[in-house]
Parts: sequence; C-alpha cells; structure tokens
Amino acid sequence: GKPNKVVLVAVMRKLIVLANTLITKNRIWTPNPP
Repeated sequence: GKPNKVVLVAVMRKLIVLANTLITKNRIWTPNPP
C-alpha cells in the first residue's frame, strides 16, 4: 500500500544523499582527477 511507497522513497532518498556525500568526499580527497 501507500506506507510501503513512503518507506521506499525515504530509503531511496537516503541512498541518494549517501552517494552524493561519498562522491563529494572522493572529489575532495582527489584534487587532481586522472
């Protein structure tokens, strides 16, 4: 039902935020991209 969709969207948003933070951290750690 709807509650499952809400949970799924929340998890997807958390994963997106986590991925964005990891990408930004990788960019900061590697100032000189290959």
